[in-house]
Amino acid sequence: MISKEKDLFEFLKVRYIPDLTDSDDKFSKYDCYSEELKLDIELKCRKTHYDDLLIEKAKYDYLVSRAARFNTRAFYINSTPDGVYAFNLSSLPEPEWEDRMMPKTSHFSNRNKVIKEVGYINISKSRKIYEGI
Repeated sequence: MISKEKDLFEFLKVRYIPDLTDSDDKFSKYDCYSEELKLDIELKCRKTHYDDLLIEKAKYDYLVSRAARFNTRAFYINSTPDGVYAFNLSSLPEPEWEDRMMPKTSHFSNRNKVIKEVGYINISKSRKIYEGI
């Protein structure tokens, strides 16, 4: 199982996207990109498998608008214990959004909660690129 975004990044770079590059800003709304394949990518690792995977609207909006601005494709790549799923957000309909109380950040030291607008994308809309263990 790929459980850390750093490991997911390396997995993608070695197997699929040799020119994969980290975004320059650690607070960016996307994690990496490929100039050769014209991709902007958000990575997420989940400790539990769900058929419907959550995406924050702010990240979705940023990825999709960035892709339109730079003529790239917006991808959302998730790892779960069941495998790695790649979603081409540029070719999918926009998810339905809802407000949900969630941790402000994914860092365990900050347990403050805020309302975030989120949507769900079913794994049937993805390409499974790795089978989990």
